[in-house]
Amino acid sequence: MTFLETILDELLQIFKREGIEANSDEELIRKLDIRQSTFHELFFSRENMVKQVILYDIEVQSKHQSALLAKATNPVEEIMILLKDGIKNIREINPIYIADLQKYPEAWQISMQNVIDNNQHVNAEILNRGILQGYFRRDINLQLVTKIILEQFFMMINPVSFPPDKYDLSEVFRSIFLYYVRGICTDQGGKMAEEFFSRNTI
Repeated sequence: MTFLETILDELLQIFKREGIEANSDEELIRKLDIRQSTFHELFFSRENMVKQVILYDIEVQSKHQSALLAKATNPVEEIMILLKDGIKNIREINPIYIADLQKYPEAWQISMQNVIDNNQHVNAEILNRGILQGYFRRDINLQLVTKIILEQFFMMINPVSFPPDKYDLSEVFRSIFLYYVRGICTDQGGKMAEEFFSRNTI
């Protein structure tokens, strides 16, 4: 890990734990234990810092996701592993982080575009293989299903729909996606999902 990656990783943990706006640049410099001149060499603005942190997070999550999917033995398990990991990630993030991120339009757009691209490539590819292998229903509209999954995610992180002070976002995530996936499974796929539940806590 390079020096910059180390700093970005520390910032990411601070942001996810406390939110982006919880600390001033000066407080971040103190927590990172680096010189002010070094900080400004790495980040020419706060917007640039947040953008770099998001790009770093996307790269880390992509590698993490590939490693997770490599452990799965079938498309149902792949979807369930992604759901389990999604719930875990949301439980570890302070909802304020999501709200704060929206104050940085470029970083927010990059983050949301990654969600869209990942949904289209990963979920569509997994669902298509699952249909061909008989785990997901053949009568589902693949394009529509992936779009619905995406829109449900956007609804979940919308504080108007689910205010984080009233709803546990990880439970919202679980309720939305878990039962939706069950609904698109064939009997064979449903049994595999149940087996996954019996071995794992989601």
